[in-house]
Amino acid sequence: MPDVLISSPLQGFTDYRFRNAHYQAFGGIDTYYAPYIRFNGKPIIKPGYQQDLDPKNNVVPHLVPQVMTNSAEEFLLVAEYVQSLDYDEVNWNLGCPYPMVTNRGLGSGLIRQAERIAEILDAVYSQSDITISMKMRLGYDSSSEIIEAFKTLDQYPLKNIGIHARLGCQLYVGGVDLDSFERCVDATRHKLYYNGDITSVSFFRMLKERFPSIDHWMIGRGLISDPFLPQMIKMDSLAYPDDRWEVFSKFHDRLCTAYSSKVKGEKALIRKMSSYWEYFGSVLDNPRLIKKIIKTKALDDYDKAVYETFELFRGELTF
Repeated sequence: MPDVLISSPLQGFTDYRFRNAHYQAFGGIDTYYAPYIRFNGKPIIKPGYQQDLDPKNNVVPHLVPQVMTNSAEEFLLVAEYVQSLDYDEVNWNLGCPYPMVTNRGLGSGLIRQAERIAEILDAVYSQSDITISMKMRLGYDSSSEIIEAFKTLDQYPLKNIGIHARLGCQLYVGGVDLDSFERCVDATRHKLYYNGDITSVSFFRMLKERFPSIDHWMIGRGLISDPFLPQMIKMDSLAYPDDRWEVFSKFHDRLCTAYSSKVKGEKALIRKMSSYWEYFGSVLDNPRLIKKIIKTKALDDYDKAVYETFELFRGELTF
């Protein structure tokens, strides 16, 4: 079976504007996950979530909504809502590592609570026919936590489980734990997806060799830092296309135009685009140029700095 590439959601980055721009410019991703829906004490789907999931706003071939909750009532509300938009699957986020989330028993902070997980799945499966998939970490404090969780999860007809091969307490610090992920492969009956540090074709090749039974791969930060990566993985190529800078500049312009209609004012637009340039910079490998772009205060200066950056790189074969 050909490898299936999935866009792992990043809150604040991979909304429909980014997803559409990436798909139209690069392709390579088979399934995009929308950033999670979360409630703050009110049983309301916020307008921002509604806009992000509105089928009219999405041109990608396959989009999966995501929820982050420790409440069956909230889960069912999301299930009903996304089904009203003709989505047939919802992904449950048990992977978010941030303390403001985990301290409330959400995200990866929920992995240790097998009874609570079972209560929620019992309620949802008994009251809804929504397809459920999951995104998890190896645990919060220990990789033994996910092995224990599998004993509960194996009782349910989950579509799949995507595993970010880190602990929640790590956040994004330190390397991925491939040994623990390998133990997961043999510890559950469910189909597993791999997620974590896929930022190059060479690293992907190593993962493929080590985990031959895995054919679904989630790309998170690597997708933003190098939007060409999914297509290069599909082609099994280390080489960028000859027109890489024309493609990248069109992608940037499409993304910038999309956000210009959302944020208010030049400074807000520059801040938004600068957050992407901080990721792009890991591939461009020119801190001086990236710093120049991020430090701009006016849109004319931003446009000029971006234009000069593209002009410089158009004459080079590599970043």
